[in-house]
Amino acid sequence: MYVVALTPYERIRLLDFIRWHPHLPRKVIRARILLGADDGKTDGELAEELDTSISTVHRTRQRYVEEGLDRALNDQPRPGGKKKLSEKGESVLAALARSEPPPGQRQWTLQSLADYLIELNVVDSISYETVRQELRKSGISLQPSLDLLLCRRLPRPYSPFHSEPRRKS
Repeated sequence: MYVVALTPYERIRLLDFIRWHPHLPRKVIRARILLGADDGKTDGELAEELDTSISTVHRTRQRYVEEGLDRALNDQPRPGGKKKLSEKGESVLAALARSEPPPGQRQWTLQSLADYLIELNVVDSISYETVRQELRKSGISLQPSLDLLLCRRLPRPYSPFHSEPRRKS
């Protein structure tokens, strides 16, 4: 049995966490488990009160006793898939996205960027979704800038109250 004995500082930290982070439900449940365990409640009582499993209560207690408060509240990093683009690939993508589009296109599309990265042998394969995520992470937008839109001469709509006669474009 793992006995949880919170310091006054840890107790205040957990109470503040519950108050200011209600949008993190798993962490809030773990914080409530630790507070309840410190008050002397059993695993079964905590599991029923917090509508969670006894094993979750047990694991949270164990992590707190063996590894400390931060480890008890936070998940370990989960292994994700291998990165599709290296740093060099990310810089090539950023440069491409900021460059002139290929002939016959007004602007780059996510798919045309993905195809061009493959053509340049930056990657063997890449989806347009990965390109979108990388561009978003870099803060690059494929939308035409407002400056470009404002510089284009658009025909004025006819208004009888306008002082100049309407020109034909």
